[in-house]
Amino acid sequence: MDASDWNARYDTSELIWKGEPNQFLPLEVADLAPGTALDLACGEGRNAVWLAKQGWIATGVDFSDVGVEKGRALAAENGVEATWVVADVTTWEPPANGYDLVAVFYLQLAAEERRASMITAVRALGVGGTLVLVGHDLLNLTEGYGGPQNPSFLLTAEDIIDDLTAAEVLLDVELVTEKSGRVERSVSTDDGERAAIDTLVRVRRVA
Repeated sequence: MDASDWNARYDTSELIWKGEPNQFLPLEVADLAPGTALDLACGEGRNAVWLAKQGWIATGVDFSDVGVEKGRALAAENGVEATWVVADVTTWEPPANGYDLVAVFYLQLAAEERRASMITAVRALGVGGTLVLVGHDLLNLTEGYGGPQNPSFLLTAEDIIDDLTAAEVLLDVELVTEKSGRVERSVSTDDGERAAIDTLVRVRRVA
C-alpha cells in the first residue's frame, strides 16, 4: 500500500486504531526514563500521543498526511504536544543527535523497503537509546488471527535482526539485542478473544 492507499483508509471520522497505545508499548518502555521518542510510521499517532502523555518529547513520522493530521488532532484532544512529520520512513533523514527511543509498530513493507526503514530507524537512534519493533509475524498467516494476508509484508525476528545487523555495518554503530522472538497479542472479536502472532525485537545502541 502506498500513501494514497493509507490516506483512503485513514479518511474516517473516527480513529481506526482507537486512541490507546499498542498493548506492547507500555511494557517495553516501562523501565526507560522519558526522553526523546520517535514513532516511525506512526499512522494515526496513538503511540506518539501516549508517549507524550508519559512525559516523552515525541515525534511522529508517516507518509500519510491524513494519518498525521489525525495524530495532531489526537494530541490536541489529550492536551499534549508532539512534532509531526509527513515523510517516507524509507528515505527520511532523522535529526543528527538521535532519539532515546525509536518505536516501529506494524510497518508493512516488502523486504527491500523494510531494510531501508530499519536503516532509518537505526540512524535515528542515539547512543544509549532503545529501538522497539513489533510487526505481524509470518507464522500469523497460518496459525494466528487477522493481519495482512500477503506473506511479503510479514516478517520474523530473524529478518529484523538481519536488517539491523546490515544497518550496523552500514552506519558503523553497535547494537545489543535485548529481546527477539514471537509474542501473542489478544484480539477481541464477536466470537471472543483470538490470538494474533507478532514479532517483537528490542535492541539498544551502545556505540
